[in-house]
Amino acid sequence: MAVQNGTQSNGCVGPENWDEPLYDPALLLGLDWASMKCMKGGVSSDSPGLGFRVRPLQRGDYSRGFLELLSHLTKVGDISKENFVARFDAMRACKGHYYVTVVEDLNEGKIIASATLAVELKFIRECAKRGRLEDVVVSEEYRGKQLGKLIVSTITLLAKKVGCYKIGLDCTDVMKTFYTSFGYAGEKGNDNTMIIRF
Repeated sequence: MAVQNGTQSNGCVGPENWDEPLYDPALLLGLDWASMKCMKGGVSSDSPGLGFRVRPLQRGDYSRGFLELLSHLTKVGDISKENFVARFDAMRACKGHYYVTVVEDLNEGKIIASATLAVELKFIRECAKRGRLEDVVVSEEYRGKQLGKLIVSTITLLAKKVGCYKIGLDCTDVMKTFYTSFGYAGEKGNDNTMIIRF
């Protein structure tokens, strides 16, 4: 079976592609951390703490516990490696829309925190972009190490860097104080979320 650019001719992903990022990791460099007052001790995406790394989701994160981490947040279901790779590739093909960002424990080789910036293209505001902070989760055994603040701050700063005119999120009442510490606030007369689940 021939291999071209790390992909076998039958379309299967070769092992050299498992570290391919969902988006360009250079976007995480040079974020304006001076505006994030909630972080202590100089923690940032460039300096997340000893043994930690902040980076885009990679194909290989299927084997690094990414889906298990998401199960701490909500129902994930039974997702095969093939289905994971297909969804990863579909998201990667939508350049500029999906920024799933993770914190990896380099010593353990596992994903310990994650959040997603989903970018919506608009016609309003001269064809602006709007960001959504989604799927924020930190592994229970790593809580208390500022990783929640780190991943939320990273996504917030990334939204600004990629040109979003605003970023929003949905959260439970219990989490409002946490998100307020980053500058998130309800808009007067528009502080409701309404959904239909299918």
